[in-house]
Amino acid sequence: MIVAKIKHFLQRRFRQEFSFVQARLSPGGLFGLHLTIGTVVLVGAAWLFGGIAEDLITGDPLVLVDELISEWLRSHATPGLAMGMHFVSALASTATVGILFALMGCILLWKRQWYWLLGLVSAVAGGMLLNVMLKNLFGRTRPGWADPVMALADPSFPSGHTMMATIIYGFMAVYLMLAIASWPRRFLIAAITILLVFLVALSRMYVGAHYLSDVLAAMAAGITWIALCLTAVDTLRRHRG
Repeated sequence: MIVAKIKHFLQRRFRQEFSFVQARLSPGGLFGLHLTIGTVVLVGAAWLFGGIAEDLITGDPLVLVDELISEWLRSHATPGLAMGMHFVSALASTATVGILFALMGCILLWKRQWYWLLGLVSAVAGGMLLNVMLKNLFGRTRPGWADPVMALADPSFPSGHTMMATIIYGFMAVYLMLAIASWPRRFLIAAITILLVFLVALSRMYVGAHYLSDVLAAMAAGITWIALCLTAVDTLRRHRG
């Protein structure tokens, strides 16, 4: 009884605030739950990327950890495992991302899901462009001991493979999870997606193409970008609807 009275008093006293919060948590509406979740994910991932980038610029202990892990991987690498890591790394190569992009695009075209198609194009094409811009902005050199097959001349930070794996597999995971009502299946999709991205990130470190901070920043940047694209497209769909 007392709790109910207190609740009623607070709702009357802070009516506008309660209305604002209720609107932000409502599944419907132009600026409802979808925007709240998207904004929280975007801000959180962007903050994480900013923290890693700051550590790189200022030479904080994370850079020392990068060197230690990279050297440990170099000294403990084996030909057999390296070959397996080459295969894992190929799961996020330009060719693989292009194939997945084309297949997903054809499915969305066939289903006439135009907003999802817009989200796919903006996420993948924009993500590639963003990765190039960030690489050129920071200009970090690669570890230097990579397998000649994997050796690249472009900057290291953030990892392109890891960022595109986060974006393309993350997009597919969100699409499937929203299309499936079963929570166990949603959890399985999320777990598989996270595992794929982490394996790609590990493979890039194992073959000497990237440091730890490169792949962590790439995950953060990828999540930030896909959250921005999907939130913006869904808000546009609700506005036009």
